[in-house]
Amino acid sequence: MIRLFTRDLRIAVRAGGGFGLGLAFFLIVVTLVPFGVGHQSDLLSRIAPGILWVGALLSCLLSLDRLFALDYEDGSLDLLATAPVPLEAAVVAKAAAHWVTTGLPLVLAAPVLAILLNLPGPAYGWLVLSLALGTPALSMIGAFGAALTVGLKRGGLLLSLLVLPLYIPTLIFGAEVVKRGAATLATATPLAMLAGITAGAVALLPFAAAAALRVNLR
Repeated sequence: MIRLFTRDLRIAVRAGGGFGLGLAFFLIVVTLVPFGVGHQSDLLSRIAPGILWVGALLSCLLSLDRLFALDYEDGSLDLLATAPVPLEAAVVAKAAAHWVTTGLPLVLAAPVLAILLNLPGPAYGWLVLSLALGTPALSMIGAFGAALTVGLKRGGLLLSLLVLPLYIPTLIFGAEVVKRGAATLATATPLAMLAGITAGAVALLPFAAAAALRVNLR
């Protein structure tokens, strides 16, 4: 698992496998919103939690189609399926590598970019916490979608259609945490729901993704 994880990290950095792509897209989204909305501080403050979470969600979506596609094309996926390491563990390793190269940079950059949207001061900590809890679920759900569409022509479009509806609960509760944090309201309920979604995705989806990969490799 560790070797597969480090291999995917090297591919992401060297071969344009997604490292920096999601962060650049996130920067573009957050930068363009003030131009479209106008310099209205109150309006930007109100919509900032939703914009930041939508930007993070779409940024995670960009490199998902490459999660298993490269391994499928060069035959590595067949070797992984027959390796002594369970295929479920390989799915977890690849999803973790996707999070490190895509989700983690978003978590670190979000507080800086939130300044452009005039996010209220009390919400910055909740923004980081919600993204840190929610983005692993985005990577794991994306790995499941990538497993379903591996080997299909124009699989990237189908992947987006499959994954985006599954992202909605994470988006709702993640943005709600930031909204309540900005208003200094209780955040325990949406935070618990967000953590529950991530825990459920990490616990169940590796098995579903591995089963989908076995079907597609037959």
